[in-house]
Amino acid sequence: MGNSYAGQLKSARFEEALHNSIEASLRSSGGDPQPIFTQLYLEPEAYPGNMEDVKSKADMPLQGEEGHDPLNGHASNDPEELEDDDDSDSSSPPLPYLQTPAPDGSCTLDGFCQAGKDLRLVTIAAEPIEVPAGFELVGAKSPSIPEHILVCAVDRRFLPDENGKNALLGFSGNCVGCGEKGFRYFTEFSNHINLKLSTQPKKQKHLKYYLVKNSQGALCKGPLICWKDSKTRQFSSSALTSKPSSSSSLSSKENGGASGHSSSPFSLSDSPPTRMAQASSVFFGSQDLGRDCSFLKPLASTPSHKTLPIVPTALRVNGPTNGLGVDVHTSLLSPSQVSLVPQAQGYRTPDLGDSPVSSPMNSGPPKKRHRSWHPSALVPVPPTAVPVPAIRPIVNSPGSVLAVSSPQSLAAGVIQPQPVTAGETVIVPENLLNSSGVRPVILIGHGTLPYFYGSVGNIVVSPLLVSCYKSSQLTESNLETLGLHSNQMLSVEMMILLTLQYLARLASNQIPLREELEQIVLKAMLGCPGNPAISPSQLPWLARLEASVSGGSVQVVVTHNSLGEGISESLHSLSEGPQHQQHLPTYVVIICASKINGNEFCVLVLGKYQARALAEGMLTTNEFLKEISYELITGKVTVLASHFKTTSLGDNLDKQLVRYQRRRKGQVIQPYQGDVTENTNSQEPASMSPPPDSAELLNRIFQIYPAQLTVARSLLSQVCSIADSGTQNLDLGRFCKVDFLVLVPPSHILVHQTAQRIRQSGVLVDLGNEDTSTAHQKSEKYVVRLDADVHTKMEAFMKKVKQNPYTLFVLIHDNSHVDLTSALSGSVCHGELQGLADRVVNCQEVLDAMNLLVLQVSCFPYTLQTHQSRISIHNEIHWPSNNHLQREQPHNELVYFGLRDYSCSLQWGVASPILRCDDAFEKMVHTLLERHPHLHSMVIRSYLLIQQYTEAMMALTSSPSLRDHITPETLAMVEDLINAPSREGSQGRGHMLLVRVPSLQLAMLARERLEDVRDKLGLQLCFAVMLGSPASELSLSRNFINILRAWRGCENEEWVPHTYEDLEGLPCIIILTGKDPLGETFPRSLKYTDLRLIDSSYLTRTALEQEVGLACTYVSVDVVQESKTSTAPRESDGEKTTPTLNDGEELERPQSNGSAATRTSGSLVENGVSSSDLADSFQKPSTSTSQPECLVTSDVATLTEGFKQECDSLGSQLSSNPLKAPNAPRSNYSSSSSSSPSPSSSSTQRPSQSTQFGRVSKSSRVSPRTVILSRAAYNLLSGESGSQLSSFSLLPHADVSWSSPLRPLITQNLQGADQSLYYRQWTVARQHHADYEAPPVLHPRRLLLSGPPQVGKTGAYLQFLRILFRMLIRLLEVDVYDDDDEEDEEEETTDVTTPANTQWPDIEDIRKLPFDLNPRDPKFRKASPVYSDKMPKLFKEFKKEGDNQTQGKRVTKSIRLSRFAAHNAFHHCEQCHLYSEAVPTTQLSECSLHAFSFCSSMLGEEVQLQFFIPKAKEQHFVFNHQGSHLESLRLPLVSTKAHDLLKSPIFTPTTGRQEHGLLNLFHAMEGATHLHILVVKQFEMPHYRKYWPNHILLVLPAMFNSAGVGAARFMIKELSYHNLELERNRQEEQGVKRQDVWPFIVMMDDSCVLWNTYQPTDGSEKSNGSSAIINVSLKAVLQHLESTPKIPLYAMCGVRKWSSSLAHKTPRNPFSRCHLHDFVLLNVDLTQNVQYDLNRYDCEEVDFNLRVNSSGLLLCRFNNFFLMKKHIPVGGNKDFVVKPKLVEIENKAPISPPQYVCAPDSEQTLLDAPAQFLLENFLQSCSHRLFPKAVQNRNNPVLSIDSYLSLSPEISVCYINSRPHSTNLNHQGLVFSGLLLYLCDSFVVSGLLKNFRFLKGATLCVICQDRSSLRQTIVRLELEDEWQFRLRDEFQTANCSEDRPLYFLTGRHV
Repeated sequence: MGNSYAGQLKSARFEEALHNSIEASLRSSGGDPQPIFTQLYLEPEAYPGNMEDVKSKADMPLQGEEGHDPLNGHASNDPEELEDDDDSDSSSPPLPYLQTPAPDGSCTLDGFCQAGKDLRLVTIAAEPIEVPAGFELVGAKSPSIPEHILVCAVDRRFLPDENGKNALLGFSGNCVGCGEKGFRYFTEFSNHINLKLSTQPKKQKHLKYYLVKNSQGALCKGPLICWKDSKTRQFSSSALTSKPSSSSSLSSKENGGASGHSSSPFSLSDSPPTRMAQASSVFFGSQDLGRDCSFLKPLASTPSHKTLPIVPTALRVNGPTNGLGVDVHTSLLSPSQVSLVPQAQGYRTPDLGDSPVSSPMNSGPPKKRHRSWHPSALVPVPPTAVPVPAIRPIVNSPGSVLAVSSPQSLAAGVIQPQPVTAGETVIVPENLLNSSGVRPVILIGHGTLPYFYGSVGNIVVSPLLVSCYKSSQLTESNLETLGLHSNQMLSVEMMILLTLQYLARLASNQIPLREELEQIVLKAMLGCPGNPAISPSQLPWLARLEASVSGGSVQVVVTHNSLGEGISESLHSLSEGPQHQQHLPTYVVIICASKINGNEFCVLVLGKYQARALAEGMLTTNEFLKEISYELITGKVTVLASHFKTTSLGDNLDKQLVRYQRRRKGQVIQPYQGDVTENTNSQEPASMSPPPDSAELLNRIFQIYPAQLTVARSLLSQVCSIADSGTQNLDLGRFCKVDFLVLVPPSHILVHQTAQRIRQSGVLVDLGNEDTSTAHQKSEKYVVRLDADVHTKMEAFMKKVKQNPYTLFVLIHDNSHVDLTSALSGSVCHGELQGLADRVVNCQEVLDAMNLLVLQVSCFPYTLQTHQSRISIHNEIHWPSNNHLQREQPHNELVYFGLRDYSCSLQWGVASPILRCDDAFEKMVHTLLERHPHLHSMVIRSYLLIQQYTEAMMALTSSPSLRDHITPETLAMVEDLINAPSREGSQGRGHMLLVRVPSLQLAMLARERLEDVRDKLGLQLCFAVMLGSPASELSLSRNFINILRAWRGCENEEWVPHTYEDLEGLPCIIILTGKDPLGETFPRSLKYTDLRLIDSSYLTRTALEQEVGLACTYVSVDVVQESKTSTAPRESDGEKTTPTLNDGEELERPQSNGSAATRTSGSLVENGVSSSDLADSFQKPSTSTSQPECLVTSDVATLTEGFKQECDSLGSQLSSNPLKAPNAPRSNYSSSSSSSPSPSSSSTQRPSQSTQFGRVSKSSRVSPRTVILSRAAYNLLSGESGSQLSSFSLLPHADVSWSSPLRPLITQNLQGADQSLYYRQWTVARQHHADYEAPPVLHPRRLLLSGPPQVGKTGAYLQFLRILFRMLIRLLEVDVYDDDDEEDEEEETTDVTTPANTQWPDIEDIRKLPFDLNPRDPKFRKASPVYSDKMPKLFKEFKKEGDNQTQGKRVTKSIRLSRFAAHNAFHHCEQCHLYSEAVPTTQLSECSLHAFSFCSSMLGEEVQLQFFIPKAKEQHFVFNHQGSHLESLRLPLVSTKAHDLLKSPIFTPTTGRQEHGLLNLFHAMEGATHLHILVVKQFEMPHYRKYWPNHILLVLPAMFNSAGVGAARFMIKELSYHNLELERNRQEEQGVKRQDVWPFIVMMDDSCVLWNTYQPTDGSEKSNGSSAIINVSLKAVLQHLESTPKIPLYAMCGVRKWSSSLAHKTPRNPFSRCHLHDFVLLNVDLTQNVQYDLNRYDCEEVDFNLRVNSSGLLLCRFNNFFLMKKHIPVGGNKDFVVKPKLVEIENKAPISPPQYVCAPDSEQTLLDAPAQFLLENFLQSCSHRLFPKAVQNRNNPVLSIDSYLSLSPEISVCYINSRPHSTNLNHQGLVFSGLLLYLCDSFVVSGLLKNFRFLKGATLCVICQDRSSLRQTIVRLELEDEWQFRLRDEFQTANCSEDRPLYFLTGRHV
């Protein structure tokens, strides 16, 4: 590459941009290359060649290629770099090069191209060769034929001039042999021309000669191509590093400050790129155009031309960065090249090699392909060189500010070259910085800045305010949002006056802020719609008037030709020497009132503080840390360091310290003993610990607080709503386990802290991932640092994710705002890897995994909330706001004290506020800054801070005279640090003082210095000095570790502190270093946070707030309340109140009295947080007796039942005195606090920091920490300094930019979702941000949890994991009915007993058993009891039942599903998905529909049923020969025996439960083949087909659409009997006996979920008579029932209903004769003549059982098997809503059962419901009116003939069968209280009724189908003989006549 201004440009980012632009253009589709940079570096010498060439190049249009990848390529002009490989250093061998094999069939001869054409010069010298315009013929040398030269045509832009400069990177060439054009890479070209190289092809090495024509016109070898600058050779690499300060560098803010020297993994040869990405072109990537992007025009000049031709270039300039100043006078600088912040000896980006923290990637000598290792020395420019303006912004129009209108126009626009006269240039004077002490900053305003040359390192051009002047670029929609019209735009004149007004009102210690001026401009636009016109003559006058207010700090310079004139004048007056500097203005506003261009202006900042702050503010954090590191390494700080070698009194510091050390004679100050003057021998106290008698143990208790619980629940409900959204993004039903991984920023301490939280919370044990013994060791496995090792750990994690599809994984990205740079821009910078988070969290694997949730957790989520955010705003969970002061709270309550509280605390009116600015320190800094203009202000601040702490220690020990020279703040902190442990009641515990020093080198310096001074002063036992670096573990001397161990009662000798919280109570200074604070939690004993180094370099919201966030914590509520109230008297009576918080006792850290209780492992307490931490540190029981040993009182007071729903409540399990015996199991004190009714209060009740210390005694109060700030930070946080904005109005993060020049003001009340919406609308990600290229579709499984710093987010997300797991388990649990068993009594009187262990019944024994008539199952508790001989026993119970009726709900119990469960449609698993789900290939059409007709004698007509039979199930059926007609359902034989065979077809009637019915029997059947038929109503058939495509459906005729379950059972039984006959006929033909065909079917409800049995006993039954119950499969139960001996003789077999009480008692009898229901093995042959009542809705099974029994058939229940029925709240017949028939008379009041009947022909509302349904419900509810004598009368039941109808539980029914030969109850002597005749048939005759006796006044109810049959029945049965009827006693169900109401008549017995 060519040269930069006067030497080589050394920023790798810049080179990368240049390199990539060429790459982009080279890959463009056009035939001729059109690179974006036609000219890259300009030589100050005359441009070579003729001017036409220049013109032709300049005239080429430029195109910005979109869509090409910014490769991490770099190029430089290092002399080493351009040497041939063979000349290179021996330490970097040439890279081996593997040439790609030539394509098949191509020529590989030396000297020929692959197309077979000769290229050798000797053969084609005379041939005419066509050379395209702009190309040159050159000769290449092939190593295989050294004697020949090969002819090539190469674009001359990629060749150097005669000085070896100006060659573009890359290559473009054509083959002259075959004519193939457009080779874009030299590699590709060298392959084509068969160079056959063994090393990497390089054009520099292989293109050797120009080819020229001789006098005969033939080609011949011409001059050598001059690839190297002749002057370069003399500089060796040692010279390169020896002059680092003279290197010029540019770096880019886009890379988060990765300035320059990234070792790129990609090769930089001309070969094709190794990596492509869909990044838009680097050059136009920036949104914040005013700040980040300008078009720049370089100019070339020659002495002979007045007009300078322009070679257009485009450059992406990327925001404020640091360029390096140059000591060469003829350098050039363009004003719009905003990335320069040059300084004469100054801001330089250190190379990686310079930095002590260089990453391992930088070790070893530089490899050849890594560019930019050493700063190259600058080439001195000969004095004859004419200074040339380098780069110039384009001017679109007189009105535009810069030539940037929008990103689109940038990309597509073509830059037109413009000749410019040489006059508009400004020479920057030499030694400007040295002579004036200020490096002026030019703030770009409106118009065209001049060209600068000379000592351009002495000025800085900043685009800080430029966007404020760009309001003309606002879009229509933005204008509308702001409430503006396009006619409200401000004129340039108004802008100038507003700027002046703003600058004039800034205080002397303030700097201009973009956001502030923007608000002023916005207010002006809103305020003056008319925009008063200002004439050119008025402007200078008005401008000077505005400036006059400032008292000389703002001056106005008006020029008429150009801005350059005014700038030049100001700079010269500045450089003329100190005599002019007494009244140097802070700002000079230069206005050019030009007639041609209108008014233009810019601002020259000359104030020393302001200019420095603006220049430093342009650097990113990474850049200024590199700058500091550079200043320290190169020794620029020596002047400053020598200044600090003397004390403030002028003595030599080190000598004084040594003198004092000698005077001490090895004695050290004794800690905990009061005065610092008491000394002890230095040998003794190594083992000293604080006074043991009063010390309490500090033991941690992990608690989950209400706010954390609220947040965890919010997270859970959001996860559920993702699952419920119907988008198939998350299927919670398939997961049965939760696993997680926490990603944290690269901090060792943070890893330990998070692992400790995981350990203490017991979450690993609760999730079942680890058992109690391993959880302690393995917790670290779940936390991963984002460092170089993250990839292997993530690969292992992702492998686990793929291998466990039924585990829901949660990837928690904690502190996710740290390092969100894109992986594409990632590089090694300042010793840290960037872009790792992007690579991990946004990698495709993570995005695609359906069983992985990503939870990003952040206290400053603004960088995740841009316009391109990947997180849906609905998936954001915000911490509930802190309204803790709105209500009274107990005094020992702790509340969160955060950033807003710190700002508000300034209004408290206390003498020593907790947020302070150390003004004395600021004054000292100010003086030093003026003295050392070359150094970065943080270096100066750091040295001063070290001196302040050093002298404070000396003042308190050896040199009291120094006291007056130390700021009071510093002195107070150090005094408190040394003396606090010896104060009464402190028990030797002291405070922590946190000093924030972002630069690692400065922090190490500070630690070394303070430790040294401490030791020399003999204070080494008083306090520790520690470096808190993310890259290292804590290191602490042994004596302090012993003290900490003693406080903790820890006997483990190996214990060392791993987290800052472990240092609780230890007096220490922590010097916290690192670019950002990473979220570590500090102990309660942290009292002071010293942020005096955090100044104007921290001007984004995140940067500033995260520093103050270090101090946020939980404090006692009364401290805050007292402080707040103390402001009131102060306002009312102007006298000063006594401060509530002074530096003495009140503001102390509480002496955290650790609770004496130690912890338990695994006991679950109220909130279900099990603590599984068995650290040795907690093994020793406390010896403290100072306080009662029960629970912390505040905890007891607030313990409630509130959190039970997601916590396993095992009671609080708190022993009253856990320390009675030393080895007693320790109680867990993790009680939860109260869940208060209001959301605001519950969220703020108590500290949510996960780890709190045991007991906060009444006396000790937790006060907020004191924060000491720099003036710049204080102004922003206090929000009270005049017009200064608050921190929340700043740009939210350095990685984002504002999307619009103006936007609405953000207010402090904008929080949570509103704030997120604001940032999503008004900010966009910068190009190096990870979200810059985020896909437009938001990621569905990504959530964001945001909450203030240190509020307890870790505890919240751990609790979320726990309740997520519980919910998933809950999804795997079912509520089954668990009613008390009522069957004990019936078994006492049975005289027939069978041995309890009998497997199968003996038919003879069963026949001897009596049938228990009464349905005892709890599901019939609302039904009428059936009268039997044992009725009196039921009386008391029944009374209870009556009361129970009001409660109505049945008891359920939650049971974990076993592997044998039946499932609903929501169950998915690998084993059964083929069973229940449709395979994509088998569509619904693959089901065949078959009609099946038969005659029903009962219905008296032919019935047609429809079968839907899936192809796979057709083997169960018999079809005719054509295969189309269904003939029968195959039945096996009684004698068939097979291991896996299930003989009985299973019929399941189901309605309304297509989703919830348990119709998946795959697991219940253990995967065995079975025949399962769903019986559905016609209108529901499509729903069931959709959910159960692989099931056989039996569709009932349409007439049963509104029928009850009786109809389904009736049809199943009718069909089955008909089928049995068909099968008997079919198999008889095959020689099978008719009675051998299997006659049984299974009729099973759709809510049967699990089957159990007693565990087979080996005779050793448990002593209490109980047996274990185990799950068995439905298959096992059915096979057992089917293998019963003599099975065809049983009419029905069934099993018992489960209840939890069954586990405690084995049944006396293994078999019973009683009612069977829900799950029945039914013999359709024996029960041929007994039918289900097809009209019934309820109790149809009891009715059927009574008829089967009275027909003399056997029912047998197997008591050793139990059925669990799931409580399914939907479907079945429960949801039948009775409503009026006519909608217009719709009445809002519900219709009650008494309204279900009415008098015939009455006017009553008719109902839309089946008559039978109305009748059953009426009888259930109102029978006490029909049968008043029967109510509660057990001895006189109602006689019901041939049917059982429930008449309410208060009325018992005696069932009698009218059929001859039936078995009936002996009713001799029984007197009935009523008679119920329901649809009686011809078997009921008058003679039968005469056998029964009735009470006087007994009532009769006759129910018939219609009025005529009612009359006929009364006549036929001669009822009027004994019963008295009245006309008004006739009723009908309230249906209209077409719905065929039922009629009934009541009468009284006479």
